[in-house]
Amino acid sequence: MEISAQDKGKYLRGLLILIGKDHLILENEKNWFYKLSSILGYDKAFCKTILKELPENEFLIKDPPKFSNKEIAKAFIIDGIHLAFTDNKMHPNELEWINIIAEINGIDILYGMNEYEKFRKEKFTDENLYEFEIEKLLNKSY
Repeated sequence: MEISAQDKGKYLRGLLILIGKDHLILENEKNWFYKLSSILGYDKAFCKTILKELPENEFLIKDPPKFSNKEIAKAFIIDGIHLAFTDNKMHPNELEWINIIAEINGIDILYGMNEYEKFRKEKFTDENLYEFEIEKLLNKSY
């Protein structure tokens, strides 16, 4: 599936904001973020810089992303839940952010809650063993 540069940018920005929701940026979150950003075509050095500057970045647009189609939004919800849960807990601000994105993109928030319950039981902690939803979409041909 072809995903526009605009949607990729929204995806990355949405994940970046998600990472900052609990005010902690742990090493495993960084690793997941770097892998996801690489899948989206972003340079790791650039992503290291934006993560480092995240706490004081006043120019980061904090509006929830509205994607061009629901498939991308659903992929974001799943990948976002997995990214948020890399520390084995979901902070209420992280869950709220994901639910807001679901609503803005016309997706029932139960979709994300069901995914959260699945992920909580599976407890993926290694980004190398997990295939990101956005990667599946990018590899999908019609």
